[in-house]
Amino acid sequence: MTITLTEKAEFRLRAFVRGSAPETNDATKGVRIWAKDGGCNGYEYGIDITSKPQPDDLAIQQGSVLLYIDAKSMPLLDGMVIDFVEGVMESGFKFTNPNATDTCGCGKSFKTGDCTPPGVPCS
Repeated sequence: MTITLTEKAEFRLRAFVRGSAPETNDATKGVRIWAKDGGCNGYEYGIDITSKPQPDDLAIQQGSVLLYIDAKSMPLLDGMVIDFVEGVMESGFKFTNPNATDTCGCGKSFKTGDCTPPGVPCS
């Protein structure tokens, strides 16, 4: 199982982790990543700062950022690259997922082969 952060994504996520509210256990503070049913293509990405990973999460150290990957999402996210882009029209995290057979214009939703649930319109 691999998820790769670009240098810019690692820098931004590290800043978010450090800037988040103090937790009782900073040694486990990291970024939790998952895919859930939803979005305009069937699945959508989720990302959050946490110091309380789920018991079945996979922990991956990427540079100075600890990533927690949701166990159910692993097959959907394996091999993904997360980047951070800054531009005049749009800034944010960009997901490049080799498992995605189609993506939404919003960049936060994707479809995978025949196992994707039906999408819902983007809002």
